Amino acid sequence: MSTPRGVALVTGASRGLGAVIAARLAADDWAVAVNYRTDAEGARRVVGEIRADGGVADAFAADVTDEDGVCGLVAEVEARLGPVDVLVANATGPQPEVPVEELTWQAHLDQLEFFVKSPTLLLQAVLPGMKRKGRGRIVQIGSDIFERGLPRMSAYIAAKGAQLGLTRSWARELGPHDITVNLVAPGWIPVERHADVSEQDRRDYVAEVPLGRFGTPVEIAAAVCFLASDAASFLTGERITVNGGHTID
Repeated sequence: MSTPRGVALVTGASRGLGAVIAARLAADDWAVAVNYRTDAEGARRVVGEIRADGGVADAFAADVTDEDGVCGLVAEVEARLGPVDVLVANATGPQPEVPVEELTWQAHLDQLEFFVKSPTLLLQAVLPGMKRKGRGRIVQIGSDIFERGLPRMSAYIAAKGAQLGLTRSWARELGPHDITVNLVAPGWIPVERHADVSEQDRRDYVAEVPLGRFGTPVEIAAAVCFLASDAASFLTGERITVNGGHTID
């Protein structure tokens, strides 16, 4: 087992994209903090697979939309693994379709909890350690839905737009500390929560993608790992869209 190059915290990592991102970071020699809120079994599985492959990982329960929860999470990660060098803000919640006639302010707030409040709390918690080291990597997981402008998804789309704005502002503010802030924007990447999507909807989507297929979680993880690496040290405030060309203008 090689010595970890540092510590990566991945939120919402007990399944889906987060689980694959965590595994890929571990394969790149990061010690990985696998965050989850309720899926302890899934988090243990991700950690077990990483350790079986010779990596370093541990599971950490926390609600990343709660201020005390985030402070406790980062403190526990630092105590057990060390200061966080790479933060991957991946955790998300339900994304219901809501017609504009039924749209409430609470529907907006529900999305802002995950894509504005949570990243802000997480960044504030890891920032002191990154500043002490004089280096850090923040990677947000966004979405190409901001360009696609799908109907009945306005609360989710607005929050994803706000997340991109945070990325750009933070990149300018934190650049002098050698802390980069970037966003990976996947297209539709089928994971467990898409199990009930119809085959017709899947075919319709793929028909609009220039590369003629769905992307995979591994391809999203590769983009995240690039942004976490030294190869991306001069890249900040950027949005990398991984969607097979679906939103080419």
